[in-house]
Amino acid sequence: MTTFPRLAAFALLAGLVAGCSSGGGWNDYVAADGAEPATPKPMTVEQISEKVGCKPKMQVEAEDVRTAFCKTDAGEFFVNTFKTEKLKDAWMNEAPEYNPHLVGPKWTVLGPLKVLEVLKGPLNGDLHLTDHRVSQTPPPPQ
Repeated sequence: MTTFPRLAAFALLAGLVAGCSSGGGWNDYVAADGAEPATPKPMTVEQISEKVGCKPKMQVEAEDVRTAFCKTDAGEFFVNTFKTEKLKDAWMNEAPEYNPHLVGPKWTVLGPLKVLEVLKGPLNGDLHLTDHRVSQTPPPPQ
């Protein structure tokens, strides 16, 4: 093997080792142009409802939180969106611990477990069962 292919293979291996050992997940990556990666814009009540095929019936329409009731073939549930992650976390800390939640960026869906399991795929949410601060969704394989 000549020097250039060896250097290229070594650089590739070093990059893989560095990427796998950072422990920070996707948040550590920077775009090729040096810009920070774009954070997906949080979904609205209407966008969440549309993704799962229901027409939301608004219950709370405030500046910091919006809540709607939804009903689909899968069942009934509530969609909550929050102005900040901090507000979502505070709300979840007060939520009844016996109710499972599906959680995403600045939103939660509250409903029966069988309904949340159906909604999890289309919403790409994290399932929280009893302790709302701890995800029950297994982490992706590494």
